[in-house]
Amino acid sequence: MPPNAWQGEVMCGRYASTRAKRELLEEFEVELDGAAGDELRPDYNVAPTKPVYAVLTRPPADDPEAGPVRQLRVVRWGLVPAWAKDPSIGSKMINARVETVAEKPSFRSAFAKRRCLLPADGYFEWAVLAEAGKGGRPRKQPYFIRPEDGGVMAMAGLYEFWRDRGRPEDDPLAWMATCTIITTSAEDELGVIHDRMPMLIERDRWTDWLDPGVPDAREFLVPAGSLGLEAYPVSTAVNSVRNNGPDLLRPLPAEGGEGQRLF
Repeated sequence: MPPNAWQGEVMCGRYASTRAKRELLEEFEVELDGAAGDELRPDYNVAPTKPVYAVLTRPPADDPEAGPVRQLRVVRWGLVPAWAKDPSIGSKMINARVETVAEKPSFRSAFAKRRCLLPADGYFEWAVLAEAGKGGRPRKQPYFIRPEDGGVMAMAGLYEFWRDRGRPEDDPLAWMATCTIITTSAEDELGVIHDRMPMLIERDRWTDWLDPGVPDAREFLVPAGSLGLEAYPVSTAVNSVRNNGPDLLRPLPAEGGEGQRLF
């Protein structure tokens, strides 16, 4: 049964990122492995506050006077503004709406000079089904949305650095790097599942989007639409962040034994 759009809920709240670091270094033409020594395991159920890979352009950490280079870093999902007193605020800042990202105090500075790409295989979204569940509560069906060609998504993101003033500056834990995903209105059929989706940056705009010398990147925030994406229902096992593994991306079997797709 077709789902109704789930209006007003957070989006994007879960995604999958399973590529090996070496694949991402090549795919995104990274010049510097800023995540050296940090090899993340394949994650089929990325949730807020987890460490994730981010592609960004900035001077190397060990040579801040050098020119900016494209690098791969590990950051925590959930942006913590530099002015925040408590890093727990990051759990509420996993998304930044494209409509307000350039003006909102929490994201304005990062949008001007700390933009990134967040690699993903695809993302999860939950649709409310017409039939109610137990107790009359809405029944929600998770969907996985990914590129039809199996390629890597480049989600538009922002990153920020937060200083823990309670630690000495030479403490490795004195600084925290965090990120957020920029979202936009869902286009075409994707809006049937949810009214929001990640803003995707097309390959030919990666360089300009990442360039910290471009102070106003609003011209790059043009929705690419849902063309080239596919969505299909998956197991409700993804509802729990404790579950992880390739089975979470497997299409639910429809009648007749074939995977069901929404479009």
